[in-house]
Amino acid sequence: MVEIKTVSEIAKMREAGRLVATILEDLSGMVEPGVNLMELEYRCREMIRESGAESCYWDYDPDFGDGPFRNTVCLSLNDGALHGLPHPTVLADGDLLSIDLALSLDGWCGDSAVSVIAGTPREDDERLIEATLVALDAGISAAKAGNRLGDISHAIGTVAEDYGIRPNAEYGGHDIGRHMHGDLVIPNVGRAHRGLTLREGMTFAIEPWFAGTHLVEVGDDGWTVVTVDGSRAAHSEHTVVVRPGGGEILTVA
Repeated sequence: MVEIKTVSEIAKMREAGRLVATILEDLSGMVEPGVNLMELEYRCREMIRESGAESCYWDYDPDFGDGPFRNTVCLSLNDGALHGLPHPTVLADGDLLSIDLALSLDGWCGDSAVSVIAGTPREDDERLIEATLVALDAGISAAKAGNRLGDISHAIGTVAEDYGIRPNAEYGGHDIGRHMHGDLVIPNVGRAHRGLTLREGMTFAIEPWFAGTHLVEVGDDGWTVVTVDGSRAAHSEHTVVVRPGGGEILTVA
């Protein structure tokens, strides 16, 4: 069941989203060759602690993970697409890093992700990131009261097709509120005019992620979802609330 949030509840989610955006901006600014990924993890822990928030990832223990996730941020490097478990890896020039952060503030959650390049970018990586951002904008625009959930998926999938990308249909967005993940999944490909009717006040995390393949598997660390062919992946995400004219982004600084 997807709850309709009240004005005051959305205001609290907006505060959580603002904090998520602020931390992501800080972590993104640290991404450069020579930086150890654990430096980002420790900085994230510090900022969450200072803000009085709680990480939605710490001790997260779903069926698909290998034991509790004992970190505060997902850092997915190069062929890592999602759920990247932070490791003491030093960034090299040209590395592509996706940073995914979800936290709870005063009982309400925000969830967002960005992909950034350390040092000298590759043209293909820039285009991949661009595709996720364009798809994210399209999905947010489709998060309009009166539309169907499938309209969001279809909008994202249409952008992927325009970029010559075949999206993975297994991992996608979700409803969000008092908990990071609700029961609803928003695939990154789907049919328009199908599924749940969207009502103003519903809140979703919309998160297109694309790679050189739609085939993925869980890596050796038991958490990081990696591409089966080693191709790179990019990920963009915002938490939004459904409005009459399209989704309102809550994860902005």
